Amino acid sequence: MVCFANFSKTTDHIDGNDDLPSLLRQVHVVTKELVQLGMFLLKLLVPCKMVDYIILMLSKLIHGDLSCYGLPRPVKGPFYLKGTTGQSPVIDVGTIDKIKTGDIQVLPSIRNINGDSVEFANGKVNQFDAIVFATGYKSSVQKWLKDGASLFNEDGMPKRRVPDHWKGENGLYCAGFSRAGLVGISNDAQNIAKDISIILGQYMN
Repeated sequence: MVCFANFSKTTDHIDGNDDLPSLLRQVHVVTKELVQLGMFLLKLLVPCKMVDYIILMLSKLIHGDLSCYGLPRPVKGPFYLKGTTGQSPVIDVGTIDKIKTGDIQVLPSIRNINGDSVEFANGKVNQFDAIVFATGYKSSVQKWLKDGASLFNEDGMPKRRVPDHWKGENGLYCAGFSRAGLVGISNDAQNIAKDISIILGQYMN
C-alpha cells in the first residue's frame, strides 16, 4: 500500500495496491471546467462571493457531499481562499470516483511514523510499502523530518545539487525541488522510479 500525506501545513512530529491519502486541512474539490467558469465570471466583475456560491453549488451537484468520505469543505469559498491565502482548490481528475468506490481511502492527519507503520490521529495504525509526502509549494521538511539536517538546508531544500537532488538516503527521495516546473517534477519522478526499479531488481535477485 502507498500513503500519500499532505504536509503543507503540519503540526505533527514525524520520526523515523490501495492508496491512503492523509489530509491535514479542509479542501475544496472542483473540476477544471468549474475553475475556468469561476475565472470567467470573475473577469466579468461578478462578486467573488457570488462566484464561490455558484461554483460550490455546481460542485455539490457533481460530487455530492464529500464530508462523508473524509473530505470536508472549508467555510470560505475556493476563490476567496485563493485570493486571500493563496490556497488553491483541488482539481479532480478521477480521484473522487475512486474514493467513492473504495479504491482510495481518506484518513485523518498523521500522528507518528515508525518504519513502515503509520499512526493516524484517530488511533488507527496501517503499514505501507511507500509513503509520499506532499509538502506544498513551500518546503516544511525541517519541521517534521528527524535528523534531516544532513540532507536538507535551512530552507528545506535538498543539499545535493541538480541533477542529483532527487536521491536521498535510506529510501528517501525528493521530487519537485529542482525549481524547473512540471518538467523538473516529471524528470524527478522518472529518475526515482528507475532507481526504485533497480533496487527492487537487486533485491529480487
